[in-house]
Amino acid sequence: MKKTLLIAAATLMLSPAAAMAERSGEEVYNTKCSVCHAAGVAGAPKLGDAAAWAPRAEKGVDALLATAISGINAMPPKGTCMDCSDTELKSAIQYMLDASK
Repeated sequence: MKKTLLIAAATLMLSPAAAMAERSGEEVYNTKCSVCHAAGVAGAPKLGDAAAWAPRAEKGVDALLATAISGINAMPPKGTCMDCSDTELKSAIQYMLDASK
């Protein structure tokens, strides 16, 4: 019985889903994106600045995701979130768009 429990526990620990639960857009923003987007570092659009985000919002989330992944201007690829999945980045972008209407 103990051996079975140990194998089950080890399997869960080695599983990619168990290793890293997906973070919310707000969490990714607060821990990664806010480094630049809270103060507008190097021209990053500030969270809540509707005028700065409006032309970006027109491009759509998928286009913004592609830009975030590859980087743009002073923003390096994936910003400061090299361990973010594409889904997490997309959630963070949507969080910033929603907070900037």
